[in-house]
Amino acid sequence: MSRTRVALLFGGRSSEHEISCSTASGVLSAIDRDKYEVVPIGITKTGAYTLQPDDAAVFAMNPEAMPTVADNGTRVLWPDSTATRELAYLDASGHRHSLGDIDIVFPILHGPWGEDGTVQGMLELVGLPYVGNGVLASSLGMDKHFTKTVLEGAGVAVAPWITVSRREWADDPELWTRRAHGLGLPVFVKPARAGSSVGVTKVDGFADLDAALQVALAEDSRALVESAVVGREVECAVLSGRGGGATRVSVAGEIIMHGREFYDFEAKYIDPDAAELVCPASLAPGELAEMQRIAARAFEAIGGSGLARVDFFFTGTEFVVNELNTMPGFTPISMYPKCWQASGMSYPELIDELIQLGLEAVR
Repeated sequence: MSRTRVALLFGGRSSEHEISCSTASGVLSAIDRDKYEVVPIGITKTGAYTLQPDDAAVFAMNPEAMPTVADNGTRVLWPDSTATRELAYLDASGHRHSLGDIDIVFPILHGPWGEDGTVQGMLELVGLPYVGNGVLASSLGMDKHFTKTVLEGAGVAVAPWITVSRREWADDPELWTRRAHGLGLPVFVKPARAGSSVGVTKVDGFADLDAALQVALAEDSRALVESAVVGREVECAVLSGRGGGATRVSVAGEIIMHGREFYDFEAKYIDPDAAELVCPASLAPGELAEMQRIAARAFEAIGGSGLARVDFFFTGTEFVVNELNTMPGFTPISMYPKCWQASGMSYPELIDELIQLGLEAVR
């Protein structure tokens, strides 16, 4: 029986390049090799599509040397029309070689130019099936302002916020500072389109607002200033239903901080003692059911397909959506697969399920 051929697409131009490489390592180490043949395609930080080794160890997370996609001189060539699914590549000397037909692309890209609908649009144009969310859901999920706007319209609670562009802040910082005052203190300042807490600052005094916005606006042309919500940080994993069935939601996980004000980049990926990921989280049955209902509602509101992780603050009486991540961290120790493992689905089974959902997806 022939194996399904999967093009694993990772790396990319965003500041989350290394996180994507780490995710690739996890998938390469766990995917069922009896069912799937993997073609690893790494995108360099300058955007070159390269053929990479099928070796999980090359892309494993290491605090002393973060993994990256090396430019080895190869260049992957996508199909030249929707009449074929053949991929090819140029070797370092410029000679063309066929990679054969690809059944599905698994884009495990985080951040802009990958998680935001851009790569999804390219795959739609060349007619290749792919895992995960489509163009609209990916672009909505990547942009925190529009995620909040859509969720608010769907009756899902989100933290109050304002959004300011780089130009607006430069032209009239006093106006935007006054508007930020209406949110109270503390506030969080975030790039509109970034992930892994890159560019996020907690602001306890408005004298620090300018510095925080400079950090956020270095990552994106727009930034959010958002009211802090006091509550437990809980999240759950979402999968589309098979065959048009109901959206599936995992048990809840909880992030418990140790010595840091919030779950920043270092706490997520560098300092193993900064945070504890507890799954399943301690929630009453009614609380979990409500959280799962809201997570499914949020996923469906953006037109989700495949997967997402929905992050909440639980105040004790209300679940407030913090973010909706359409390509969550996917290493074996990440919260998304941990929540599904606690719900009865192993990491290799989850990879298989996502590929099968991608093959049947109608977006």
